[in-house]
Order: sequence, then C-alpha cells, then structure tokens
Amino acid sequence: MMSRQFIKFLVTGGVAAIANFGSRIVLSHWMPYVPSIIIAFCIGLISAFVLNRAFVFVNASNTLRNQAWWFTIVNLAALVQTLVISVALGKYALPALGIDAHAETIAHGVGVLVPVVTSYFGHKQFSFRV
Repeated sequence: MMSRQFIKFLVTGGVAAIANFGSRIVLSHWMPYVPSIIIAFCIGLISAFVLNRAFVFVNASNTLRNQAWWFTIVNLAALVQTLVISVALGKYALPALGIDAHAETIAHGVGVLVPVVTSYFGHKQFSFRV
C-alpha cells in the first residue's frame, strides 16, 4: 500500500510534470527539441520544489539551502533519465516501430514518468530530511 506521503508526492509531481510537459510543447515552437526539454525540466523543477516543500515534506529539518541543493542534485539525475528515455524513444525506438506522428511528445511523456520512484526516495533521503 502506498503511503500518504507518496500519494501527495505523486499529486504534486503530477502538477509539476504538467508544467514540464506543457511548457516543452510551447517551447518547441521556438527552439529545438532537446533545449526545450531542458528548459521545461527547469520549469517543472521549480514547481516541484515549491509544491513538495509546501505539501509533501513539511517536517523537513534541514535548511532551505540544503533542501534546494539536494533537490537540484536528485533532479539532475532525473534529467539524465528523462533525456536518455526521451531521445532514445523519440528519435530511434518509436520511428523504428513506425510511430512517427507525435513521436517526440509520446517519448517525452514517457521520459518524464520514468524517474518518479527514484526521485521520491532521493528527496525523502537527501532533499527533505527529517
């Protein structure tokens, strides 16, 4: 059974993922795919940090600076996961399977979902320690 905290993490992460995913679509109108993923990731990162501090890890005892530092480190690892999955699926796997329509959007959606569990444990252990 999922803990209440993990469910809150999923909800706040969902909101941040929508900010990430939606901003990538908008940004793609003005810039290439990979830079739009990186900027969108930053938008999602800021959203996630604010929401997690306010609603998920409210009893954290480490300093704001320490929280921000570790939150960034954990999410840089998630960024690598997101980029690898998004590019591998969007540029190679989906086209090889004959899926060309919206391949980058589908790939990015999967790429954003992949690091959910690793991020939760990283934030619980490092970013928002009690």
